[in-house]
Amino acid sequence: MKTIVKTDSNTSAYLFDDEKEVNMQTNQINVGDPSNLDFIIGDLNSQNAVLYENVTNAPNDWFGGKYTFDGATWTAVPGWVNPLSE
Repeated sequence: MKTIVKTDSNTSAYLFDDEKEVNMQTNQINVGDPSNLDFIIGDLNSQNAVLYENVTNAPNDWFGGKYTFDGATWTAVPGWVNPLSE
């Protein structure tokens, strides 16, 4: 797996399979085949996020913003509320 982590909070914002292409740019992150992108992440980039690859222990109940990740350890965010239930 791959995860994109926001550097200001260490929260994991995205989680992808290893096969998914993720290209960190200075102004955005491109996801998917460069000739036919799946989507562009406009609020994160190489200046405010880190891409961790070969992540083997992602939580089964992962949801964007629910966990922090420091490159080795996942930690639940205290008080996290599922935005889909609000």
